Amino acid sequence: MPQQTNPTIRQRRLAAELERLREAAGFTREEIAERLDWHATKVWRVESGRSGISTGDLRDLLDIYQVNGPRRDALIALARHVRQKGWWTEYRDVLTGSYLDLEAQASMMRTYEPQLIPGLLQTEAYARAVVRAALVMDPKEVRRRTEARMARQQLLAEDRDGPQLWVVLEEVAVQRPVGEGDTMREQLQRLIAMSEHPRVTIQVIRTSAGAHPGLSGPFVLLDFPAPEFFAPIVYLETAASGLYLEETEEVLRYTLMFDHLRAIALGPAESVKFIQSIQSGLGSRE
Repeated sequence: MPQQTNPTIRQRRLAAELERLREAAGFTREEIAERLDWHATKVWRVESGRSGISTGDLRDLLDIYQVNGPRRDALIALARHVRQKGWWTEYRDVLTGSYLDLEAQASMMRTYEPQLIPGLLQTEAYARAVVRAALVMDPKEVRRRTEARMARQQLLAEDRDGPQLWVVLEEVAVQRPVGEGDTMREQLQRLIAMSEHPRVTIQVIRTSAGAHPGLSGPFVLLDFPAPEFFAPIVYLETAASGLYLEETEEVLRYTLMFDHLRAIALGPAESVKFIQSIQSGLGSRE
C-alpha cells in the first residue's frame, strides 16, 4: 500500500481501532510483525495511520484478534472506504476534506446555526452571496466555492441512502437579508420545500426565547452507523479552520445542549409556518 502522508478521518479511525484490538488481545507490535512476517515498523505505521492496509492484511490481523461477525464486516467495509475518494476531492483547490469526509459517513447530523442557513440547505444564489460576504473577491474562486457547496448537497438526494439532518436555526438566520433581488425569498422557499424531505427536520428558535446554551456558537453533532468504533463527534467551525471534540463528556454536553435547543424551538410544523410568514412579508422584487 502506498504511504499516506495525510491520513483521512476514516483511516485514523481504522488505525485507532486496530491498535485497540491488538492491545485488547494482549499482543505487542513486535509480536504481530513477527507472526505475520511484516517489517518491524509496519504495525506501527498502520496503527498510526501513516500507511494504509490491504484487505488481505486486515483479514489476517482480525483472525489473530479473533474478530468475527458484524464487527469484522464493518471494519473491512471501513478499510475499503478509506481508499475511496470523496466527491470533495474534485474541489481540493477550495476545500479541505476532513469534515466533509465525516459528513459523508454520518448516519445523522444535528446542527445548530444562529446566523446563517446551513450549507446543505442553501440555494445557489444564497451560497454565492455568503461566499462573497466572506471577502472572497476572485470570481473564479467564488464560482468554485459555490459549485462545491451545491455538490455537497448530493447527501440529501432522495434517491440515495443519506444521513438524517436535524437543523435548529435562530430566528435571525431566516430574517437576515442575504443577497440581492429574490435571493432571500427563494432561500426561504428552499427551506419550506426541504422541510418535507423524509430525512430533514427544521426548527426555528424565536428571539423571544431569550438567553439559552446555544449562544456560545454554532455546532454540528455527527453520529455514525457503527458507534462501537466510530463514536459521535462534535464539530465547531471557526473562521480559520475547525475543531473536533470526541471526548464522551464533551459530546454528551453538546447532545444535551441540542436537546435543550430543540425543546425551546418552535415545532417543525410551526417553524414552517413561521418561515412562510417571513417569506410572505418579503414579497417579490423585480
